[in-house]
Amino acid sequence: MAPTYDYLVKMMLIGDSNVGKTSILMKFADDTYTDNNISTIGIDFKLRDIEIDGKKCRLQILDTAGQERFRTITTSHYRNAMSVMLVYDVTNVESFENIRMWIDNVNKNTPIKLPMCLVANKIDVKHRVVSTEAGKELANEIGIEYYEVSAKTGHMIDDVFHNLAAIVCAPIKIMYADQEPLIVNISGKQKQSCCTLL
Repeated sequence: MAPTYDYLVKMMLIGDSNVGKTSILMKFADDTYTDNNISTIGIDFKLRDIEIDGKKCRLQILDTAGQERFRTITTSHYRNAMSVMLVYDVTNVESFENIRMWIDNVNKNTPIKLPMCLVANKIDVKHRVVSTEAGKELANEIGIEYYEVSAKTGHMIDDVFHNLAAIVCAPIKIMYADQEPLIVNISGKQKQSCCTLL
């Protein structure tokens, strides 16, 4: 059966425990929010279809555990990822300071440099301790986009996923602009159907 989408984009949400990765994913995939999310054990994932430049894009989004005891499980999925959201909690300085560690972890376990973005969550909370300026400075230093979001209100949640997916799909669209849709496999194998990275 032929896929019902043009692109398949695999994303990972990465960051410390309790920064709101699961809440961000639930808000985007199901438009739901709860204050009582249980910490992710290992890996969880959701699917959602979006449209990018007239093409149907299926996002396969992996929600990873932030606890160190699950680090081996998390890193084993890096090599199949196509993009990464680095998430921290603006009310937790340590989660912000650990972003560099997460970046190093991704870079050590992926065969290519992945598109990334930095996501500051919980901007709806009053007792913020990590400033917008600090977040922007870190993102500029790394050379990635910076977003401030609220999983509770939904502020900028859709924008982050759409923009990161567009970055991933852009080179595929250019490469196959004059051809029939293809399934594109990173290993180099191709077969007729639709354009997707597996």
